Amino acid sequence: MRTDAAPAPVGAYPHARRVGNLLFLSGVGPRQPGTNAIPGNAYDVDGKLLAYDIEAQCRQVFANVRAVLEASGARWEDLVDVTVFLTDMARDFPAYNRLYAEHFAGVDACRTTLGITALPTPIAIELKCVASIDPCGHP
Repeated sequence: MRTDAAPAPVGAYPHARRVGNLLFLSGVGPRQPGTNAIPGNAYDVDGKLLAYDIEAQCRQVFANVRAVLEASGARWEDLVDVTVFLTDMARDFPAYNRLYAEHFAGVDACRTTLGITALPTPIAIELKCVASIDPCGHP
């Protein structure tokens, strides 16, 4: 499944794939749909990343996950597992954790957060999610 409501994948893969009652989302980053701009990133004249705003990236990545879920017939509340990749755990975890708590209030999803050295584009966060979709529709 692919959607224009989320940024295009950076490789040869779909936004999501449904298998039975499970919806598997490919890694979702904070690029803006349509433009691929990364909220909060500041670059020098040569295009080298100078700084980023983890809060802006968190808000955008959560919006992108929501867009993929909705385009796939799922809801935010259907999330059952979220894996989060941060490129600077020490710097970004407190802000990310606070925003996660705000956005995921009422969502009973398991969560794993990993610190990694890099992602394929100049982003500081990426989410990998699994949702469970009721085959009979939502209550």
